Amino acid sequence: MAGRLAGKRCFVTAAGQGIGRATALAYAAEGASVLATDLSADKLAGLEASGIETRALDVLDDAAVAAAIQAAGPLDVLFNCAGFVHQNTIETCTDDEWNFGFALNVRSMWQTIRAALPGMLGRGGGAIVNMSSACSSVKGAPNRFLYGTTKAAVIGLTKSVATEYVTRGLRCNCLCPGTVDTPSLGERISANAAAAGSEEAARAAFVSRQAMGRLATAEEMAALVVYLSAPESTFVTGQAIVIDGGWTL
Repeated sequence: MAGRLAGKRCFVTAAGQGIGRATALAYAAEGASVLATDLSADKLAGLEASGIETRALDVLDDAAVAAAIQAAGPLDVLFNCAGFVHQNTIETCTDDEWNFGFALNVRSMWQTIRAALPGMLGRGGGAIVNMSSACSSVKGAPNRFLYGTTKAAVIGLTKSVATEYVTRGLRCNCLCPGTVDTPSLGERISANAAAAGSEEAARAAFVSRQAMGRLATAEEMAALVVYLSAPESTFVTGQAIVIDGGWTL
């Protein structure tokens, strides 16, 4: 039985771990031809066993982004997952953090979308899914000044792209997760361990803000990304879809 994405060509950034990796695997399981990229080629190890092509890619390198998307051929689906979570306030955020945060979390999406658009439009459209966050224009969170600001910008970017191409078969949506149990979260837990008293206490603090009393899995996020990429969501565009375990209730 053919999968929901049979015959589709999908491109994923930050596919080495977490939500990006889970989505690349989910795309492949649904019959898609997948090109998984990550800054670290080592993190992509093992994906080939699922029939996934891999490529090292620095999404901050405009020329490399354009070359990778051109080499991938016309795309049906683009999943922009690359990003970074800074822990700061408006008082502690530095110029370097601000510049890097916007470059990685927002500008890189502009570059990947701009590179993918001609091929998508030439094929009559496609699906773009961007990674935003419930911590954005949806909700503020302590010590997430820069992260929330950039993720609010992703929602604006998403709606703008959706509006421009709504009559040309191209859809653009974004995901707004709550707290997801990924290696990236593990790094933040370790960074907060000293202040919290232990890694267990730091992890408990992240869990406590989720109304369901647990963290999300990367696979739960990937399932929504697949839906937004697949034919059954062809009437969905310009949406910032919150999947947060009740954090914003």
